[in-house]
Amino acid sequence: MNTQVMTAETEETILANIKEPYKRASLSYKSAPSVVQVGNIQIGDGHFAMIGGPCSIEGLDKLDEVAAAVKDSGANMLRGGAFKPRTSPYSFQGLGQEGLDMLEAVGKKYDLPVVTEVMAVDQVHLFDGIDMYQVGARNMQNFDLLKAIGQTSKPVLLKRGMAASIEDLLMSAEYILAHGNPNVILCERGIRTYETSTRNTLDLSAIPVLRSKTHLPIVVDPSHAVGKREWVESMAMAAVAAGADGLIIEIHQNPDEAWSDGRQSLYLDEYKALTEKVQALHTFLADLN
Repeated sequence: MNTQVMTAETEETILANIKEPYKRASLSYKSAPSVVQVGNIQIGDGHFAMIGGPCSIEGLDKLDEVAAAVKDSGANMLRGGAFKPRTSPYSFQGLGQEGLDMLEAVGKKYDLPVVTEVMAVDQVHLFDGIDMYQVGARNMQNFDLLKAIGQTSKPVLLKRGMAASIEDLLMSAEYILAHGNPNVILCERGIRTYETSTRNTLDLSAIPVLRSKTHLPIVVDPSHAVGKREWVESMAMAAVAAGADGLIIEIHQNPDEAWSDGRQSLYLDEYKALTEKVQALHTFLADLN
């Protein structure tokens, strides 16, 4: 019997003995923390990702200005929406392929890996120049999409759905893992509760809970969780203290004129100040451990 068949049979035996329904995502499958390579950076097991950028890509010059600020702040990854899943069909839906091209070009210019949201199976092939797929909260259980990106090797940032349990999130990750792609990063971005003061409720407890259940890296999105820029910093720092492997934060040179989510977007100087605090806190916590 050849080694490949033996390896497949061995894995099937291992999976059969794992009690958790999220088998490949579980600590029973892999006890050591996973580290995901995204472009020129690593995420997980002490490697921290500070991701910043606009909610929507609004043009090349604007994106270039934000990317320069991200690089100057010491952050190590750029985000920007090209395809936008909006609550209203009348809201700006994104620049599409044009936005992807801008993001790829600006990322290369500043040597920043880039992440942006993929919304449908027929978009997957458009992302060749993008370093990491983002699966948004609304698509967390778009199983055809999860299967499609599972058949690639490109890293995936998988956001928790607004009404999803932690097990739901892990089962969605399992779809990607089961189809062959091990490069999955989980993202806590707030869940919907009865509280209306914030856009969503950031589930900080998800970080230690996930840490006790999975080897996958965990990134936190405080921007969508709180929905107001004045509360982003405190939630970002709390997420770092709770053990997050990274933060993804929306920023804009003039949030009041942003085409989407301006209310939760930090000004560029605010992002730089926050990045410095986050890096100091992360270093301090690493020294404690």
